[in-house]
Amino acid sequence: MGGLLQVNAQDLEDTYQPPFKTCIQEARASCLMCAYNQVNGVPMCARKDLLQKTRDEWGFQGYITSDCDAVAIIHENQTYTTSDEDSIAIVLKAGMDLNCGSFLVRHTKSAVEKGKVQEQDIDRALLNLFSVQLRLGIFDKPKNNQLGPNNVCMKEHRELAAEAVRQGAVLLKNDNSFLPLKRSEVKHVAIIGPSANDAYAMGGDYTGVPCNPITFLKGIQAYAAQTTFAAGCKDVSCNSTDLFGEAIEAAKRADIVVVVAGLNLTEEREDFDRVSLLLPGNQMGLIHSVASVAKKPLVLVLLGGGPVDVSFAKHDPRIASILWLGYPGEVGGQVLPEILFGEYNPGGKLAMTWYPESFTAIPMTDMNMRPDPSRGYPGRTYRFYTGDVVYGFGYGLSYSKYSYSILSAPKKISVSHSSVQNVISRKPAYTNRDGLDFVKAEDIASCEALIFSVHIAVSNHGDIDGSNAVLLFSRSKSSVPGFPIKQLVGFERVHTAAGSTTNVEIPVDPCKHMSAANTEGKRVLLLGAHVLTVGDEEFELLIET
Repeated sequence: MGGLLQVNAQDLEDTYQPPFKTCIQEARASCLMCAYNQVNGVPMCARKDLLQKTRDEWGFQGYITSDCDAVAIIHENQTYTTSDEDSIAIVLKAGMDLNCGSFLVRHTKSAVEKGKVQEQDIDRALLNLFSVQLRLGIFDKPKNNQLGPNNVCMKEHRELAAEAVRQGAVLLKNDNSFLPLKRSEVKHVAIIGPSANDAYAMGGDYTGVPCNPITFLKGIQAYAAQTTFAAGCKDVSCNSTDLFGEAIEAAKRADIVVVVAGLNLTEEREDFDRVSLLLPGNQMGLIHSVASVAKKPLVLVLLGGGPVDVSFAKHDPRIASILWLGYPGEVGGQVLPEILFGEYNPGGKLAMTWYPESFTAIPMTDMNMRPDPSRGYPGRTYRFYTGDVVYGFGYGLSYSKYSYSILSAPKKISVSHSSVQNVISRKPAYTNRDGLDFVKAEDIASCEALIFSVHIAVSNHGDIDGSNAVLLFSRSKSSVPGFPIKQLVGFERVHTAAGSTTNVEIPVDPCKHMSAANTEGKRVLLLGAHVLTVGDEEFELLIET
């Protein structure tokens, strides 16, 4: 608990902090949590510089709580302070307002009596806490008390849950357009895997109590005249092959075989990390055994919150389709057959890179985003990772073939900078042989003035209507060490009818989306040619002063 993490200024600025900044500035988050770990030797709840930055620079108006017992471990486990009272003093003065756990309840009085905590420290924390309670209307007439059991499990909530599964599903493989299946041609489906008939397996970590969960088996039964279930493995860990025989027999008899594989909370959850990216236990063996006897290539459905190295399935012609559903929750069984039988056309894209098993040799505690060839380090995320991928960030198929064309975007952006001299340097933090020009984002006179729109036509060449996630990327034409290979600058989900075209507009903020941090942790925008890409379409634009 609470490992020592080394994070450089460059990665802090353009990878680790932007999600928090966005949540505060765009989503108006009113609560932040400081974590257990130390960042560069200082416990996160004691990092006054980072906690205050949220208020002073990002305009955060809310309260900061600790993760549960994150204050207790500062002295007890991390020995960063010499006493419990010192721990309380350091976090309150850093800007933490609330403690999850009982630590402050037990030790704050003593910290005050010893003069380590002042009344003003407590007043500030109370002000932040009560401000949020007032904004929530907690002290108004009791209107919030009207919510009760009748407001849970409502039809519209269930429909929202189903829509989340539909939009989140990612089709990773679909050889020869094997899916969607035709109901008229499929009489007998075999659904195989321990999670196929387990409502619990469909919920991720911290899942509430589902109202009326529909298992995959129950869902498929509503679509096929005959359905056979075989677990194949006793559980998701799949440490034994004892039940393979039953699964093989079921697969032999069925028209279509669907195998549900992947992870559940016995494999990944808080406080329980995976040590491998491969499918657990004998799951791969189960898939091979079933695929070798099935009449037709099978459909592989994957559950789990993180990437799985399914390279074997990607390249095996006996596995026609791979569909990732994450943790689909109580309506997972309803949505799976909607997708399999073409009532819903999947259009989701992977929100993370799926790495191969070899990536597990990289220490989890190495926080560097950028690759370092001198030590065989491949970097992390689609922006910097240089190694092989199983499936890349933003990958996802559909039952339709989509094409994209950029209808309009500026060919040129002119950056005017403030009166600071020597803003544009011939010797920047990064140089190539030719010497590179760049401008610091903080020195650009008006970043808002640079915001532009990209108009994109999305054409659906298939015979099924579909909504798909349109991802717009940007990259600099100069290949500069330390700058991203490419980065996502905008996305939009677009519904397009079969055989037609829909236009969409995506705004781009160059200061925010097309810049990257230099080694000092300052955002810089490279001048020169940049390329916008959506699908196979490319559009070149010039950034100049």
